[in-house]
Amino acid sequence: MRWPHYEHIIFDCDSTLTAVEGIDILADTTDKKGEVEALTQAAMDGAMDLEDIYARRLQTINPTREQIQQIRRVYKRNIVEDAAAVITTLQEQGHKVYIISGGLAEPVEEFGIYLGVPRQHIRAVNLHYNQLSGAWWQPNNGAEHVLTYQKGALTVSDGKAQIVRELLGNQHGRSANGRSLLIGDGSSDLLAGTAVDLFIGYGGVITRQRVLDEAPVFIHSRSLAPLLALAIGPAGLKRLKNLDLALKAVQIIQNGGITFQNEQLNQKFRKACQAVYSRSN
Repeated sequence: MRWPHYEHIIFDCDSTLTAVEGIDILADTTDKKGEVEALTQAAMDGAMDLEDIYARRLQTINPTREQIQQIRRVYKRNIVEDAAAVITTLQEQGHKVYIISGGLAEPVEEFGIYLGVPRQHIRAVNLHYNQLSGAWWQPNNGAEHVLTYQKGALTVSDGKAQIVRELLGNQHGRSANGRSLLIGDGSSDLLAGTAVDLFIGYGGVITRQRVLDEAPVFIHSRSLAPLLALAIGPAGLKRLKNLDLALKAVQIIQNGGITFQNEQLNQKFRKACQAVYSRSN
């Protein structure tokens, strides 16, 4: 039994490609860290709507442009295990890779480009700065404070699905090769699963109970290597030139690194694995 090929691979950013939350990095610069982290946790767990807390967190922190630009460095220092190799491998195999994030656009875009994702395949939340704050008379004024943010689909809990549809356009669903999957850790990612063919919950940084309970497929390992088996199928995994990465994915899967809530998917994946690896014995 063949496992389907997913052409379009969509990643969340914070706690999926990087092991940190950008807004919590900003909170480290204030004495409101606990309050901001609690709001982030509530939104990611689905206990609060992102729309209700987005402005509140930014207003509480009141960050400058320079502080927001610092996030990109922290992102890079905290890349999730094998994230860069997985993205490179997917692209070498002809897959299209995207990032859709409720994080802040400047650091998310630069981090995504650093990982090799084209800028036009990245979506995050744009900010507007108070041009008269800080040393406004100087060029490249990093002391400008955030004035507001661009409200839209990525600042509400159930908005990512809209961005998925906009990004994929008529590419999605044109054929068997037009299948898409999305991987993320939060409730907003889970809700966006309605716009793709397969949603994969990711718990390598933090396991959110709602996502674990409701995601059709869930990756438990810190490493993103098992995603390759789901994106390109067991047969594609066996053909990879990066043998170390492929072997790592197989070992993690054998040790229970992937679980399924959807039994039909579970059986299909297991049979595909057996068909591929039994032939090699």
